[in-house]
Amino acid sequence: MKNKKTIAGLLLVLLLIITGCANESGTEGEEKGESTSEDKSLTMLYSFASETIDPHQDFMGVRAGIAETLVKIDENLEIQPWLAESWEQKDETTWVFTLRDDVTFHDGSTMDGEAVKASFERAIEVNEALASALKIDEIKVDGQQVTFKTTEEYPAFLSELVHTNASIIKADAENIGEQPIATGAFQVENFSSEEKIQLKKYPEYWDGEANLDDVTITFNSDGNVRALALQSGEADIAYHLPPESLEPIESNNELRVESVASLRVHFFLYNSAKPELQDVKVRQALDLLVNREVGVEEIMTGHATAASGPFNPDFKFASEEEPVAYDPAKAEMLLKEAGYEKNADGNLEKDGKQLELTLATYEGRPELPMMAQYFQSEAANLGIKVNVVTVENIDSYLWEKQEEWDLVTYSNLTAPRGDGGYFFNVAYLPDGSLNPGQINIPEVNNLTQELNKEADLEKRNELQKRAVEIIQEEVSQSFILHPHIIVGVNQRVKNWKPGSEEYYLITNEMDVE
Repeated sequence: MKNKKTIAGLLLVLLLIITGCANESGTEGEEKGESTSEDKSLTMLYSFASETIDPHQDFMGVRAGIAETLVKIDENLEIQPWLAESWEQKDETTWVFTLRDDVTFHDGSTMDGEAVKASFERAIEVNEALASALKIDEIKVDGQQVTFKTTEEYPAFLSELVHTNASIIKADAENIGEQPIATGAFQVENFSSEEKIQLKKYPEYWDGEANLDDVTITFNSDGNVRALALQSGEADIAYHLPPESLEPIESNNELRVESVASLRVHFFLYNSAKPELQDVKVRQALDLLVNREVGVEEIMTGHATAASGPFNPDFKFASEEEPVAYDPAKAEMLLKEAGYEKNADGNLEKDGKQLELTLATYEGRPELPMMAQYFQSEAANLGIKVNVVTVENIDSYLWEKQEEWDLVTYSNLTAPRGDGGYFFNVAYLPDGSLNPGQINIPEVNNLTQELNKEADLEKRNELQKRAVEIIQEEVSQSFILHPHIIVGVNQRVKNWKPGSEEYYLITNEMDVE
């Protein structure tokens, strides 16, 4: 009995010593101001990989919370101040912006007028498409005021400044492609091309220190892999999920699905340089083989709206026509009028040449290959041979291999700043940066030039509606549907939801439990 009491006493003394040491360590830590909690981290899995993160040449600068623009758009697609606290249009070609005076770059230097001027000069030097969109003739600086003079009357200049490539960065920094120095809530810690971006918060961020300490953005073009990564906990947010992968996510109490109507349209783009596709009756026939109802209800499982033209029907400048109905019988009639007859094998041919088309698609948006396969089947029923090719980098392929493809499943943000002027300029003008199909419709070109000089909103809407009517008559594209942005999110993520503009993915306000 005596031995048991001695052992118990020794254990009690040892416990008191351990407890005292623990309390002492805890007090010392608090006195030093040391945090005893783990850093808050988040992982986002995205579908389109970045070869570079130069904000003047890649979209992830703004989206990843690294860089910012002078102005931004809110959830109502209205332009709001961002790095510029105010602006004024002095005359038809002169815009004056007053910069915030509390903004620093990630290296601690001040964002002033000279830095902004240098940033724009570099942007328009390295990005031809942005230079064309901004139409800047001259930039002058007076302290925190920056004055832009455009080459012509250009009411859309303000909205074009929302473009992610119009980001403000340190223009003289080294290695901008891998380590850009900008003004966002997060700065780059490490970047592996086409693999991942590792970010850490910038403590001196002008709009309030970020809730998250670090963020990792990884890239994977396979939608099913992204969905599985979310379910396994490898990712907290997974973008552009395939509709068919949603059921296990929706039934998991620890996960949620965000489905937001986008400003994007999925469509077939026709290569106007191909002789077969220069016949409008052939394009009309192919358009009639697009089953938009199947696309919305079966492929997108209801996470989309059928398209009648490039713009979401909620816009005042969108087409008021109903989407083209699926009609293979009428398509067959049009092809016959175009001179195509079925041969002994049931294939359509003209002048002894079979109607055979190459359809390019890509996996970055997983529903597009499915639309391509469905279209291939419908075309085969009429005797049209469609060869589907899947490519990794769709934009490089379309521009560099223009002679190889006839049509492509494509997807564009058509009114990312709440106005259609952007899309008419880049997708329809002969030198447009999003016109690999080499579309050239003189009447649309003229309307676009007129639109670029028109400031009155009602008149702009009328010009855009007329241009849409012509586009639909010409069938340079077959607009299929307006997809929802489908994002899987772990419930631990707070203060965040995807926006229809697809611009601001990582913010200082988002948090995790």
